[in-house]
Amino acid sequence: MSDRVRVGDYVLLYHSDKVKLIVRAEPGKIISTIKGNIKSDDIIGLEYGCKVKSSLGYEFIVTRPSLDELMLEIYDRPTQVIYPKDAALIILKCEIASGCTVVEAGSGSGFMTTFLAMYVRPGGKVYSYERRPEFLSIARRNVSKLGLEESVEFRLRDVLREGFDLPDNSADAVILDLLSPWELLGEVYRVLKHGRKVAIYLPSILQVERVLRSYARHGFIEPEIVEVLVRRWKPVAEELRPDTWMIAHTGFIVFLKKP
Repeated sequence: MSDRVRVGDYVLLYHSDKVKLIVRAEPGKIISTIKGNIKSDDIIGLEYGCKVKSSLGYEFIVTRPSLDELMLEIYDRPTQVIYPKDAALIILKCEIASGCTVVEAGSGSGFMTTFLAMYVRPGGKVYSYERRPEFLSIARRNVSKLGLEESVEFRLRDVLREGFDLPDNSADAVILDLLSPWELLGEVYRVLKHGRKVAIYLPSILQVERVLRSYARHGFIEPEIVEVLVRRWKPVAEELRPDTWMIAHTGFIVFLKKP
């Protein structure tokens, strides 16, 4: 990773917590902000951490955006996505690491796909299944924006009807973001390696109930139900208190283990 801004890089221009934006460094581009315009040519070649002045004389720090900031800014999101707070726990509990083979159904907007692709590199692969071609196209396009397409193989397939076209005991982890995942548990058991887990993301507790009524007959053990809540605090010394607004419930995560 270069220490300097290169053509095509996404950068975060930071003036304050309320005045910041993510832009792509492109020759000849004029970046408009409420604190004046910035020439993209003035950013290209700068070291990260340096400052650039707008046309009105305001200084912006040039830095790298975090992965979640970047995805929320540049990804198309026609579907509900798995938030970073949930994705992080899934990656930890499913022990996803470099070299892993991970199966995902469905692809949605490619948010979870991106997190998975980041963690299986190098040497690993994410097999992402989606039954709707329009969503598969969006997910593929989103993942390619961050150059992660080599770590992902997208497959247009209705896994609830056709199952996974993968060998038995070949997956280190399976992630399900489907309307009726309990219908797929037998197939998940087939492709999952022994001792590994499936993570099922569900928005409704009624769906969780359906999973709980069916997991045992498919051979899974150790069910765990988790809801991840994150409460941020206002980062001002004189007003140190919880933020007024928070992202609370986004979904339930059910973890099951193949013995």
